[in-house]
Amino acid sequence: MAHKAAQWPSEETLLLWKREQARLKALMVDRDTEAWQRDPTFSGLQRVGGVDVSFVNGDSDRACASLVVLSYPELKVVYEDSHMVRLKAPYVSGFLAFREVPFLVELVQRLQEKEPGFMPQVLLVDGNGVLHQRGFGVACHLGVLTDLPCIGVAKKLLQVDGLENNSLHKEKIVLLQAGGDTFPLMGNSGTVLGMALKSHDHSTNPLYVSVGHRISLEVAVRLTHHCCRFRIPEPIRQADIRSRDYIRRTLGHPGSPAQRQERSQKEQRPKICPKDGPGAPAHQGRPPEDHGRDSITDLKDPQPGFQEQQKDQQLERTEHHEDSDL
Repeated sequence: MAHKAAQWPSEETLLLWKREQARLKALMVDRDTEAWQRDPTFSGLQRVGGVDVSFVNGDSDRACASLVVLSYPELKVVYEDSHMVRLKAPYVSGFLAFREVPFLVELVQRLQEKEPGFMPQVLLVDGNGVLHQRGFGVACHLGVLTDLPCIGVAKKLLQVDGLENNSLHKEKIVLLQAGGDTFPLMGNSGTVLGMALKSHDHSTNPLYVSVGHRISLEVAVRLTHHCCRFRIPEPIRQADIRSRDYIRRTLGHPGSPAQRQERSQKEQRPKICPKDGPGAPAHQGRPPEDHGRDSITDLKDPQPGFQEQQKDQQLERTEHHEDSDL
């Protein structure tokens, strides 16, 4: 039987979503709450997490939700969990959280129940935090629901509150010379909504970092930079790689439907990785309206060198317009 795609929400549903965003926004904390955040070297920070939702090619409702936890500062994967999901809500600009966050919350809860010692002390989210139409993007939503410090990391500028990707903005980007260089994203309201960050010496386009929950903007930007071995922060990068690979492995199995289902169920169990980190398996992106996940097919932990630099440059070239919402 063919699956019926998620229908466009009614005006009543959209109103309910707005009210829920407003309710949760009142619970959001935009300051540092942890001792490690106040230490210049992040002493005490041992585990950083990343989340991702990758879509099955040609099916905007079937996806793989992935959570990884990395050691810090080594940035080695110590825990990973991926799960195939069927999204019930359609993509609506400004309301991405209602489509994806429930599955990410489930992954965090599963980790808390099964392996609490691997709980991340902070989550990096592929999307925006307070840099959002209503100041409450997917990183804020996930942070409030999990009560974890969260950072929004977007690859494209969300044009809200007068922010525009115009010639002036592009001139500012050119002035970013070295990894770690930044400039503030100040809207017409006079509020600094985030920072543009040149995350790597060799990256061309900046990242757009914003507060999600329980962290200050300054610390969010600094930690994001420290997590970048390449342009994309390693927690998000690894979650993306592994979610894509999980889709390939799950949907690419030979054998009968029963055999594929049995293998899929086995693979959906959380995985604790060896201390020195596993070889990283390698998104079909979000639905057509929201593409832009990093196109990385490397199945090994990255090693410094020309090949990885080429892959990271290819990653940038293959981005689409994912951050029209987030």
